[in-house]
Amino acid sequence: MLHAMPFHVDLVPLLQIERKLYDVPRGRERFDAYVATMTMGTGEATLPLTALNPMGREHVAAMLDHMIEFDLESAAREAAADAQRRLADADDSLRVALVVADDLKGGWTNRYFSEMVNRFERKYEVAHGWATVLFWTSEEPFDEFRMVERARAATFAAIYRTLHERKYGAAKTLRAIMAQEGRAARFAGESVHLEGSELQRSRAVIEPYLDSTLYPAIVAALYGDEAALSLGYSPLGLPERAGYAVALADALAEPQTPESALS
Repeated sequence: MLHAMPFHVDLVPLLQIERKLYDVPRGRERFDAYVATMTMGTGEATLPLTALNPMGREHVAAMLDHMIEFDLESAAREAAADAQRRLADADDSLRVALVVADDLKGGWTNRYFSEMVNRFERKYEVAHGWATVLFWTSEEPFDEFRMVERARAATFAAIYRTLHERKYGAAKTLRAIMAQEGRAARFAGESVHLEGSELQRSRAVIEPYLDSTLYPAIVAALYGDEAALSLGYSPLGLPERAGYAVALADALAEPQTPESALS
C-alpha cells in the first residue's frame, strides 16, 4: 500500500540576496542584477521576488538590514517547523521566503494591490510550492519583538494560504477569498479586531457582495473605505480591514479546525 508523504516545509534564506542588490548602483545595472537574481538564468521568475522594488532607495536597504539584524529568517524557520508539525497530515511540501515590498516611497508598489496579488494571484508561485511572506517598508519604526512576532504570524498565514490554494484552487469570489483568509488568520493565531456590533454590521454590508469577482467590490469589502477611496473605488461604509475581521470571526466559528480543513 502506498502511503502519503508527510508534510515538509523549508525556509529558503533570501534576505542577504535581496540586500546585496541594493549595493549595486541604482539604475539599469541594478535592474539587470535583479532580473538575473530572480530568474537564476532560467528566463522565468524562479525566486519569488516580484514584489521587491529593484529601484528602491536607502529605506529599503535599511529595512533589510533590520530584518537581518533581528534574524527574522530564524523566526520564520521556527514557525515553519511548527506549521510542519501541526499540518503533518498534509501531503505536500513547501518553501518559505521573506521578501520586502516597498510601499513607502516611489511608485513601484501599491500596498493593497500588492497584497491582493501576493494572496490571491500567485498561480506560478503556488504551483511551485512557494509561501511568500511580505514585509512592508511602511512598517516602521523598527522594533525587534514586534518584527519577530510579525514574521512568525505571517509565516503561519503564508504557509496555510498556499496549502489552501493547492487543495481548493485559487479563490476568485469574495466568499472564497474570505474563507481562505479567515482560516489562514485562525491558523496564525490572530484575533478579531472589530467589536461585536461593528462586526455584525460589517457582515451585513458585505453579504450582498460575497459572490462578486470584481476588484472594486472585493477591495472595498476586505480593506474598508479608506483603501477603496485611495484607489478610486466606491466605499461600502466599512472600517479598515472589515472583511478580514468578518472572515476570521467566521473561521473561528467553524466546527472544524484549520488543520482538518487541509487534511
